[in-house]
Amino acid sequence: MIRAVFFDVGNTLLRPYPSVSEVCRQVLAEEGHFHDLAAIDEVMPLVDAYYEDRYRSDDTFWTDENETSQVWVGMYSLLCRRLGIADESERIARRVYDEFGDPQRWRAYPDVKPAFGRLSTLGLQLGIISNWDRRLNSLIEGVGLGEYLSTVVSSAEVGLHKPDPRIFELACERLGVVPQEAVHVGDHHYADIVGATAVGMIPVLIDRHSSARAKVERYVTSLDNIESTLGLGR
Repeated sequence: MIRAVFFDVGNTLLRPYPSVSEVCRQVLAEEGHFHDLAAIDEVMPLVDAYYEDRYRSDDTFWTDENETSQVWVGMYSLLCRRLGIADESERIARRVYDEFGDPQRWRAYPDVKPAFGRLSTLGLQLGIISNWDRRLNSLIEGVGLGEYLSTVVSSAEVGLHKPDPRIFELACERLGVVPQEAVHVGDHHYADIVGATAVGMIPVLIDRHSSARAKVERYVTSLDNIESTLGLGR
């Protein structure tokens, strides 16, 4: 019997607003560096590759607030340097990082609140398990999701990161459920699906961009039909 449903955050519940590139463009403009959005978009694959390389080499940075921020500052510093901004790159990168601590820079996907409402009506407890910094709680409150959630577990806060089974176990303990009674929904196969499966939770892969489908039993492209995916409400 399912008693709790946990969610990842980025690309699962929230998206940057208006976009990462647009936030960078705005900050750069405020600093006197004017670049077309297309020029910033052109550099973004390199910025993403920087993150993925760092994540593959050692993902434990998610357990430490300072290391987490340094990774993101490194990404945006790279963006600045590729746009010809060298001397101020780190300071401006820190400004971009700080911007994403503001709830106004995030939006919940349209299907999130309705799905949370339906799941709550079914008597399920809801929570978050995310590789994120300590700003996560204020972001979740700021975008209006806090009222639905019984716990928010961020990696930097608890010193554990997905896919370590211990972060999933901790989240379940907070809600008084065993892993076999809990679902975890996330977009990252390694962090979310592998981690949840290892501890005995029911994993659901969400792919909002309809990219190549991984071989998983439960797969969704939105939360519109999450109940039927889980066999609930019948």
